[in-house]
Amino acid sequence: MKVQQSFSDNKQGCLYLVATPIGNLDDITVRALETLRAADVIACEDTRQTRKLLNHFQIDKRTVSYHEHNKQASGTGLLQWLAEGKKIALVSDAGLPAISDPGADLVRDAVAAGYPVIPIPGANAALTALIASGLPTERFVFAGFLPREKKERQAELERLKRYPETLLFYEAPHRIVKTLEDMREVWGERQAVLARELTKRYEEFARGTLSELIGWLHEGEVRGEFCIVVAGYAGADAGPGGDEAAPWWQALSLVEHVDHYCGQGMSKKEALKQTAEDRGLPKRDVYNRYHREEERG
Repeated sequence: MKVQQSFSDNKQGCLYLVATPIGNLDDITVRALETLRAADVIACEDTRQTRKLLNHFQIDKRTVSYHEHNKQASGTGLLQWLAEGKKIALVSDAGLPAISDPGADLVRDAVAAGYPVIPIPGANAALTALIASGLPTERFVFAGFLPREKKERQAELERLKRYPETLLFYEAPHRIVKTLEDMREVWGERQAVLARELTKRYEEFARGTLSELIGWLHEGEVRGEFCIVVAGYAGADAGPGGDEAAPWWQALSLVEHVDHYCGQGMSKKEALKQTAEDRGLPKRDVYNRYHREEERG
């Protein structure tokens, strides 16, 4: 067992976890600025991004790179500096370090080696999205980024399916539509919120069902990193009939299924492709059946 007294006077090295703004530079705290100015070195996810912040506040400090691809080698050097009694400030590109961030590894190693780890709190994208979402905030689960591959992503969504807590995710713009489609396929319809450009000039919240949000994304160009806030499990699937074992589209004919997607803003080609994926059918078969049934009226 180890007890850390963060504000006791000591000469040993110390790792400070410094929150940085998620968009609006005015959101940085006075304490964060003081810590950055007092640090011997600042470990950054991207030194170019951090340099913009430091230059804005006229802070001239040595920066070193610490990210997913060099964390093992860089982490060894940072631990050596801690052994020499240096004060290291760890920052991510935006928000809290060590949240969906390789800084978690450095924190683990610093704690294991007995060095003080002191948080300097501040902005966080997931919680910022949650408190403005309009969804329940009493209990929530942060799931970060889902797996990139469809099979692994759906397996993780299946694991989370019956969580009653509000669910929080991060997602990149080029994967946001597929992620929402997988959520709808695995969970059925749920209320959800997309938040992007948080604290920036073009901050935007889109609130609605998963289907409505997918349609909204198809209407325009998708930009910016997203926070996804989704209502938790309410005891039954929100799809047609309320049967959690049944997919949301089960009560629809194939034509109705395709037309549903068209009504959400998809092109006919996209709607046919998505319907084929939903039903596990070859796209050509769905195309032929759709046109046969459409002709019969």
